[in-house]
Amino acid sequence: MKRGGGQAASQGSRYSYLKSAGPSAVPASPGKIVKMRLASRFAAAATAAFVFATLNSPAKAASGACEAADIQVLPSPAAPWKGAPLRVMIIAERPLEGAMSLVGPDGSVAAKSSERHGGAPYFWFAEVAAPAAGTWHASLALDRLPADCGTINREISVSARKPDPVPIPSRAFWQVRNSWNHATETLFSAWIAKLFDAPPDQDLNWKAWHEVLRDQSRNFLFNYLGRGEDNVKSGLRPDCADFGYFLRAYFAYKMGLPFGYSNCSRGIGGTAPKCYQWFDMEHPEQTRPPPPPEQEVASATLAAATPAQPPGILNLFGRQQSADAALPGLGLVVPSKPKPKPPTNFGEYLRDVGDVVHTGAVRVSGSDDNTDFYTVALTQESLRPGTIYADPYGHVLMLVHRVPEVDGKPGVFLAVDAEPDGSITRKRFWRGNFLFVHDPALGTPGFKHFRPVVRDKGGSLRRLTNAEITNNPQYADFSLDQAKINAEEFYDRMDDVMSPDPVDPVKAMTDAIASLHEQVKTRVTSVENGRKYQEKQPGEIGMPNGASIFETSGPWEDYSTPARDFRLLIAIDVVRGYPDRVVRRAAHYAMPNNKRIEDVKGELQAVLASELASRKITYTRSDGSPWTLSLKEVLDRAVDYEMAYNPNDCAELRWAAPENSQEASTCRRRAPQAQRAKMASEYRTWFRERHWPTKS
Repeated sequence: MKRGGGQAASQGSRYSYLKSAGPSAVPASPGKIVKMRLASRFAAAATAAFVFATLNSPAKAASGACEAADIQVLPSPAAPWKGAPLRVMIIAERPLEGAMSLVGPDGSVAAKSSERHGGAPYFWFAEVAAPAAGTWHASLALDRLPADCGTINREISVSARKPDPVPIPSRAFWQVRNSWNHATETLFSAWIAKLFDAPPDQDLNWKAWHEVLRDQSRNFLFNYLGRGEDNVKSGLRPDCADFGYFLRAYFAYKMGLPFGYSNCSRGIGGTAPKCYQWFDMEHPEQTRPPPPPEQEVASATLAAATPAQPPGILNLFGRQQSADAALPGLGLVVPSKPKPKPPTNFGEYLRDVGDVVHTGAVRVSGSDDNTDFYTVALTQESLRPGTIYADPYGHVLMLVHRVPEVDGKPGVFLAVDAEPDGSITRKRFWRGNFLFVHDPALGTPGFKHFRPVVRDKGGSLRRLTNAEITNNPQYADFSLDQAKINAEEFYDRMDDVMSPDPVDPVKAMTDAIASLHEQVKTRVTSVENGRKYQEKQPGEIGMPNGASIFETSGPWEDYSTPARDFRLLIAIDVVRGYPDRVVRRAAHYAMPNNKRIEDVKGELQAVLASELASRKITYTRSDGSPWTLSLKEVLDRAVDYEMAYNPNDCAELRWAAPENSQEASTCRRRAPQAQRAKMASEYRTWFRERHWPTKS
């Protein structure tokens, strides 16, 4: 069910969420979130703090297509003034056609845009670099709708002097002044979509997350609070789990929304991850919680089994142990003692959040209420920008855009993730990137939303339970459907969500090949980062034991590629088997009427061979020279990628260059024999059988 669904009689309750965020909430001032609905249907909501936009003809627009437009207008900064650029987004739930304009106090059009972005929600964007003081109007003139809908207008007051910044209470980083509901969730989705907006075929990547947030053309909320808050460099380098939390916290910080996070296990003894404690942003002094009871026992066991080491000795992974040590084989985070000082600013708060959260928090059982996420149905309405994907093997991605199906070309979801080396990359949804399997020891995989944080009657912040989400008309999108289907059914269902109509089989397979090509190019960056690290810091990187090669800390985590190569091998299987998949799901494809299925399969195999031969990647060898491989050569070496993830090996070996070949002649580094022996043992079986090991 669509977030915010429900009958007309329930809509009044939607606006009750907009009026107040609880006992400590303050009314939103002009320049805050704008929720547009028509007065005849929502008269009780007309006085809501966020609902102060006007329509040209409110009486006439009380029914029909305009009524369901569900439009919001958001100016930035929060308190516009003539000394800062005026940026405005108009957000709609439906794919409306129209032109957005920003009209100055003198009545002239200062900016205009007919370009609609996104895909549920949809948005328009316009900016004026140096706005004049006075009353501005943001308008959206709609096309292809009944004439009585009129033009949507919103007044925006631009001050002649710099306003006071948004107040922040003492011993806190932001004040809760708004609430999570359908409107603010839609704004979160639109902000995420704008942050990572680009043509679908464009390669989109950054070396660090601050490069994204400091790009004012992307980050609509840059310096939104008027405090110059985004001018401060934080040096944060979130991993894939941190990344989703950081984006949610950043948006909450800017918009005055509540936020919290959990202290969870990674899953031990064949059981799924579980969360033990939850901490909200109104109590930042508790951002570094004590370990859960089971972690205390594990910590004591580890201490008894580990010989004392003098200060300054490097640990197994090549650097001093971090403040929060990962327990080998247990997957638990044990905070060090004594307890660190509480954070003093938002950047420090995020750093502490990142020290506690990990992928286990995203894989907690879908039926558990004590978690930061809840599972949703596989529908276009539910899979919106900002939706999290929990990979069962410890990776996390976030959806940022849905590309619709057009003329037989398959639709696709685009997502972003953060890697251990700090890089941020946008990639396509497909089987090679989004792994799905049910294993009780791994928890619940699949698509999930952040669990809404609300203020209860006693004034405390808490998270809604699954039952409350189900019954809340603001959301009503909790679902355990993903837990009831197997992997093949999951991918079949996703194909149908992305492409409801039959697709051209050649175009569909070409898209899969493009996704594989994208995945291999991303590996080029990872291997190159490892090569550069070894140039700057020569020496052996310690290799963890057993399943910890996939999830640990330190340089091994940052520069090895076992998890990436495991997924790459699966991706290679998918592309090689695509012609057979078309045969199996023939009803999903627009099959030529005059051809037998065997003939179509033969044509697909020919196209596959041609595409693999024509697509290229180029990596840097040990001496700095480039070497180019075709995608066919990469696939032909697949068996060697079962042992190509060690950062102590030269780049040539990591790309499986044949022994004594010209390509391998520049290799100057090899992993220690002891490490190679471990890699050739049962470790290699995990890759060959495509079976991810679980920690005992």
